[in-house]
Amino acid sequence: MSHRLFVAIRPSEDAMDAMFDVMDDIEDARWQDETQLHLTLRYIGEVDTPLANDIADALSRIEAPAFNLELRGLGHFSKSHWPHAVWTGVAHSPELLVLQKKVERAVVTAGCEAETRRFLPHVTLARLNRSSGPIGDWMARFGDFHAGPMRVDNFLLYESTLTPNGSHYDPVVRFPLGKKENLK
Repeated sequence: MSHRLFVAIRPSEDAMDAMFDVMDDIEDARWQDETQLHLTLRYIGEVDTPLANDIADALSRIEAPAFNLELRGLGHFSKSHWPHAVWTGVAHSPELLVLQKKVERAVVTAGCEAETRRFLPHVTLARLNRSSGPIGDWMARFGDFHAGPMRVDNFLLYESTLTPNGSHYDPVVRFPLGKKENLK
């Protein structure tokens, strides 16, 4: 059996509420719903069940402190000069960068190829296509977006299922951050 996986942080309820407040005014944008909002630490892709189990095991051994994170500003990704997604960025966070490197190391140790793309922390707000309206007015209106600080005290392994209506994300395992307790 094959699993399409990624590792991510789920935003706090307050951060999601702030994101929902700016999800407007781009014609034909496919705005993300509450179950789709996440900050990807590592996209893994299709793996078989034994490798998925090895990945979960490697991620469970990560030790990192909980930390605060702020979402800040807006941006977009383009393909062939056409915007295909709008997102909110993340204020500089050394703790986030350390966690992302630990996640990368765990995934590679479990048997996945190393990620070659640069880590650009963001939360996708909407997906766009060529029929979507212009984004300039929206960027100008909400460009000073800010949410947080939010407490990050865990990260998750998600499974993504492709459907005719887009991707559906299911949390598979939650991994706590902070002091690990020794059980005797």
